Amino acid sequence: MRIGILGATGPAGRGLAARLASVGHQVLFGSRAVERAKGAVDALVAKWGTRVTGLAPCDNAGACDADVVVLAVQAGSAIPTIQEHAERLAGKIVVSMANNLVRSGSEFNAVLPPHGSVAAEIQALLWHSRVCTAFHLVPASEFADLDHAMESDVVVLGDDDGARHTLMELTASIPHLRALDGGSLRNAVALETFAAVLLTINLRHKCRTSLRLVGI
Repeated sequence: MRIGILGATGPAGRGLAARLASVGHQVLFGSRAVERAKGAVDALVAKWGTRVTGLAPCDNAGACDADVVVLAVQAGSAIPTIQEHAERLAGKIVVSMANNLVRSGSEFNAVLPPHGSVAAEIQALLWHSRVCTAFHLVPASEFADLDHAMESDVVVLGDDDGARHTLMELTASIPHLRALDGGSLRNAVALETFAAVLLTINLRHKCRTSLRLVGI
């Protein structure tokens, strides 16, 4: 599959890009500056060699030239980024990974926007796109370590059935990741809020946890 990643030089985008490339996908590795994208890709190739040959550095506009485009920027940059590229994203499957969280002492709290979730805000702006969410609860470092077998469930949400199922197939192409259909974007508020709980557990128990559901 051909996948574009906006903000691929950040921890989440870089790890996801490397992991997707390692299982055979072509990844348009986007950044605001092409030179920054090239430097990040060169570093990944130096570390992982032929395992990440599917990475193609480009700017964020170039990364929109894919049927599935992942928004991997931080939550505060998500809305400005999609506003800048809204026309290029028309008709695309746009994947939100953003959790809008703030740290308060020894815990994290979710900050919810007017539409209830970051994903819903994005869909309201990108009304010509098919917005989905995934990967909220998977630590970026898990993606980045290609020698580590990932073990996590990924809940996929989206109002468009075809887009949601496509993203589930993409998720399941990564060994040991299990994609689960969580329904429409109305449920995105639950995932984005639970991310705060999961990070608080990690902080207080000095661990690195992810989601695994039993009974399915």
